[in-house]
Amino acid sequence: MTATETGAGPEALRRRALDALTTARDRTALLTSCVEDGELTAQHSPLMSPLVWDLAHIGNQEEQWLWRAVAGRDALRPEIDSLYDAFQHPRASRPSLPLLSPVEARGYAADVRLRVLDVLERTPLEGRPLLDAGFAFGMIAQHEQQHDETMLITHQLRRGPAALTAPPPPVLRSGPLPPEVLVPGGPFTMGTSDEPWALDNERPAHARVVPAFHIDTIPVTNGAYLAFMADGGYTDRRWWRPEGWAQIREHGIGAPLFWRRDGGQWLRRRFGVTEPVPEEEPVLHVSWYEADAYARWAGRRLPTEAEWEKAARHDPVSGRSRRYPWGDADPGPEHANLGQRHLRPAAAGSYPAGASPLGVRQLIGDVWEWTASDFLPYPGFTAFPYKEYSEVFFGPEYKVLRGGSFAVDPVACRGTFRNWDLPVRRQIFSGFRTARTAELD
Repeated sequence: MTATETGAGPEALRRRALDALTTARDRTALLTSCVEDGELTAQHSPLMSPLVWDLAHIGNQEEQWLWRAVAGRDALRPEIDSLYDAFQHPRASRPSLPLLSPVEARGYAADVRLRVLDVLERTPLEGRPLLDAGFAFGMIAQHEQQHDETMLITHQLRRGPAALTAPPPPVLRSGPLPPEVLVPGGPFTMGTSDEPWALDNERPAHARVVPAFHIDTIPVTNGAYLAFMADGGYTDRRWWRPEGWAQIREHGIGAPLFWRRDGGQWLRRRFGVTEPVPEEEPVLHVSWYEADAYARWAGRRLPTEAEWEKAARHDPVSGRSRRYPWGDADPGPEHANLGQRHLRPAAAGSYPAGASPLGVRQLIGDVWEWTASDFLPYPGFTAFPYKEYSEVFFGPEYKVLRGGSFAVDPVACRGTFRNWDLPVRRQIFSGFRTARTAELD
């Protein structure tokens, strides 16, 4: 939804919200119907919930926010609220809870959705912050899509034959690209105050002054990362922060997650398929520590969050910040690899139509990109509509990721969208690109 659509009529807003909710539910159905019920109740990794927990949690959040908070109706299943409270129960302990069965979870989520569609039809999308421009409906659509990405991570972690299929990304059709792009120094507008469905940590818009820097034109590829590995990157302590070095030594890490050596060849497991590591794709499933070590080895560094956003949004000609690198239009399939269309990143350098004004490629989609920055509030931050979405995570424990991955739906991906995770995390669809400070003349 563009900023100008904030003032769109109520019927246009309702259609937008309905489309977002329907797209999310269709994806949830795909992710939970492609395996047997036993796979839904199993815990495929202690890092993740059973798929059936995510399914019922999606319905419970929708009930709490749209049926209870928006419509003001009585709770449908108040006794399950605590079971599906992510803060009460760590993921590793959730299989031991008296969870709804797959049949019950599906029925509950479907019942809530039918009621919510009636709420959407009857509720004025204005009058209070939770309703303005359909915010609550957009928030819930984003929440479901975020859990769909989480469930897709669980599918990647599960063992057994492939349960999901998708066509490959479009073939790269581009000439040689420069290795890096110079982003001029100076102020730019970071964050947003007028994106109607932006979440609290993206707000408010504020001026940032960023010195000139160079940033990689494309994300770091598997081929480039293999060079780091071949040069002893995982065995040379010089490149690693102490915490990262301790992590890789303790766990015997010597390659991205899901990679293994077979004779003279590196293979990866991707959604139940084992295949040679494609050197032209952005590297995937690396932690912040691995990204930071590679950057040090390459004589570079990770970009700060402000640098990343300036590279993605700032138009040096007009001086304004765009919604996306390519402009203000919603993402299309020509712009970025989003929405689980391909189940893998596209070759680095793809999507020329999605390039930034300065020519940086694939800043949106393909892989989440680690930045150097801690997850902190912007000046003037206000928690909305609840502190547990962002505020409780602020601090040096979490690092910011930007840009979205192939697993992210467009509704949950913007030039201002902020993701965060612990620096040890590798199961997420994370990659990176590097930067360097521009030399003064």
